[in-house]
Amino acid sequence: MGQQHPTLGNGKICYLEIPAIDIAVSTNFYQQVFGWHIRKRSDGTTAFDDGVNEVSGAWKLFREPSTSVGILTYIMVDSVAATIEMILQNGGKIVTPVGMDYPEITARFSDPAGNVFGLFQQ
Repeated sequence: MGQQHPTLGNGKICYLEIPAIDIAVSTNFYQQVFGWHIRKRSDGTTAFDDGVNEVSGAWKLFREPSTSVGILTYIMVDSVAATIEMILQNGGKIVTPVGMDYPEITARFSDPAGNVFGLFQQ
């Protein structure tokens, strides 16, 4: 099976810039926890593609982490409980535990730089 290409279309959210304190630490976190594909661009910057090759992005130094909930991005996972364990093992923290959006299975975490994201289990 060849590389899957992202869906293209007007209005699609396609790219994220994630603040980082240490790009190697952030790269490792998202690769270990979510299986994101990490790649080096021709200019030497580190970029990622999400687990289903639909959203790409990069980490940005010298940008304030998104530590409070304004716009909140949720990452879909097979198991919120298993992902929470991976987050904790890889330097992240749980900000809001499972149960806040019952009956939906969600939680919020912060990555090693302090950025807050949500988890969503289908």
